[in-house]
Amino acid sequence: MKRYLDDRVRQDLTKKMVVVTGPRQVGKTTLSRQLVAETPGAQYLNYDVAAHRAVILAQSWRASAPLLVLDEIHKMPDWKSWLKGVADGRALDQQLLVTGSARMDTFRQGGESLAGRYFRLRLHPLSVREWSEQLQVSPQTALTHLLARGGFPEPALAASLDDAQRWRNDYFVGMVREDVLEFSRLQEAGTMRLFAEMLRSRVGSPLSLASLSRDLNISSVTLGKYLDILQALFIVFVVRPWHRNIARATLQAPKVYFYDTGLVLGDDGIRFENLVACHLLKNVQWQQDILGAAVDLHYIRTKDEAEVDFCLSEGDTLTHLVECKLSDTKPHRALARFADQWPQAQAVQLLRECKAEADIGRLQIRDAAPWLAALEV
Repeated sequence: MKRYLDDRVRQDLTKKMVVVTGPRQVGKTTLSRQLVAETPGAQYLNYDVAAHRAVILAQSWRASAPLLVLDEIHKMPDWKSWLKGVADGRALDQQLLVTGSARMDTFRQGGESLAGRYFRLRLHPLSVREWSEQLQVSPQTALTHLLARGGFPEPALAASLDDAQRWRNDYFVGMVREDVLEFSRLQEAGTMRLFAEMLRSRVGSPLSLASLSRDLNISSVTLGKYLDILQALFIVFVVRPWHRNIARATLQAPKVYFYDTGLVLGDDGIRFENLVACHLLKNVQWQQDILGAAVDLHYIRTKDEAEVDFCLSEGDTLTHLVECKLSDTKPHRALARFADQWPQAQAVQLLRECKAEADIGRLQIRDAAPWLAALEV
């Protein structure tokens, strides 16, 4: 399956080393192997494979390879210094693609800076637009499928819902058993898995680490570290409240969402909100990575508990206000209030089931499926 980053990776490889990161099994290896198959003489090496690891450590790959792909090398001790040497010492005409399932820009290891040596691209799960275009189906059909299966390629393409669920069970257990141990001690794995399980039923609500720390009998500082690890491994992402004062926003409770909507425990409304969050984040990070745009994803919540699910910003200006509803066409009171407060922002109430779109004052009542399909990626 062709992914939205394919052409961009090819383009960027002609200029610099490219680092593609994203959740485990989101399609990074498939993307890189397709590039290798299209490039005669290219070489793919995965640090998790013993034979490949020996070649990586000895740096005995083919110097003549026009494209060299190095997968999961962030698991190597002092990988930043090592990769800097590889990038600086390679032949001028050799393209270098690095992929990994952890955020390599924040991975907690020291070493030399790679600044200026690479383009960063983040690969996300399938979107309504991708599924519609690849399978030649309507946006509504795509949205229904992704809500049931999630956007990861294997469960999305699975022959049955049972097969998709079997994949998801193995995926969640495997993340805790293997990936988390890259960051933490063995005795923490069980607690972190319990923490991740608890987050599955807290999607879309302001997250109180203090409350969870009492339930788990663990300090909130430790839970904050666990949350950082889950973010670094692309298991969850955090949406923080909008505020021009970034420090003040950081102190307020974040909301947590899963990259895999299929992991969310909750009603249809919560799962729909998580899917919209994934789409908005994907488009924000596309603009950050490709255009260098100063855009970001937030939510709004005031002291009187008026709240809008999401807002998009560019610099210190709000550009979009987005509220998610299953079928409620009545204008959301907080959305109308904030639309008046920030008249430059597009205010949209997205409906999972929309009989008729409408404009009510500054509010746009929109069918979610075509709206999501119209996003850039």
